Amino acid sequence: MSPAAVLPWLLGASSGVALALPIARRAARVELSERAAALSVRPRPRSGWRSVPTRLLARWTHSDGVVPRVLRSLNARRGSRGSDAALARELPVALDLLGVAVGAGCTPYLAIEVAVHWAPARVAAAFADVVRSCSLGLDLESALDAAARATPLLRPLADALLATDRLGVPVGPVLARLAEEDRTTLRRVAEAHARRVPVRLLFPLVFLVLPAFVLLTVVPGLAAGLGRL
Repeated sequence: MSPAAVLPWLLGASSGVALALPIARRAARVELSERAAALSVRPRPRSGWRSVPTRLLARWTHSDGVVPRVLRSLNARRGSRGSDAALARELPVALDLLGVAVGAGCTPYLAIEVAVHWAPARVAAAFADVVRSCSLGLDLESALDAAARATPLLRPLADALLATDRLGVPVGPVLARLAEEDRTTLRRVAEAHARRVPVRLLFPLVFLVLPAFVLLTVVPGLAAGLGRL
């Protein structure tokens, strides 16, 4: 084929490529914009090792996660510990009151009724549950046993009252001994707490008081001495 015959074919092919190239570029830009729009509307979920801390954090901080359960258990333990400490402080007064009522001739049930009106709040609430159970038809032994199971600190008192109810043993000396033991325990706890106070005061003394003392006494002297040089 002669060069004169090939030239029209080359011109036609080059003109076709020149016309098709802008169309192909436009199509590529449209495809890229559509992909970007799809990614912005529906972001692909993260996967791999980078998403592991996020999933663990979401799992731990969920309402049923590890961290909320631990915090709830700590709060419940702290609340029960504070309630037990308050009940232990009130118990010697209630024991003295029961001893006075029994010494005046009251039966254990009547002494408990007196303690409901005159005992401190937490002990009175426990005794009120006993009186309520007895008014509903439960015997005194079962009611005292239920109160002792609900509040273990009342177990010695319940045993003493049950002993005098079953055997007729004088309960006054037993109540006086229990009150004295509880007061001794409270005194020991207070002394132990007082011994821990100096240790707790070391932190503000070392990190707050001593630096302030150094800043107010030593630093001005050093600054004055350096100013004279």
